[in-house]
Amino acid sequence: MTADTFQAEMAQALKSYDRHIVCLEKTPAEAKTALRSLMEKAIVAYETRAPGLRHGIALDRYITIILSQSDGEQPLCAIYFNLHTPYHKRLTESASRPAKP
Repeated sequence: MTADTFQAEMAQALKSYDRHIVCLEKTPAEAKTALRSLMEKAIVAYETRAPGLRHGIALDRYITIILSQSDGEQPLCAIYFNLHTPYHKRLTESASRPAKP
């Protein structure tokens, strides 16, 4: 099993990324490179998982890939884009501010 095994899934994810996702830190070309790298990591995680485990997972700050054991020869593939906004207050920032009276 290689990253090319999931070429259709990656192509569909990149199409969605290019059309719907706004990411200031990752261009579509960088997303494609990251997607392929994460797919390779997910395959390694899936193939080397401990007995009884059903998933191989790889992620970065923006993309999560999960390969899940199925009844067929090929595992199921799920690609998620992690939603994030730079305008969201971080917990540490709000916790360090004094409470308003």
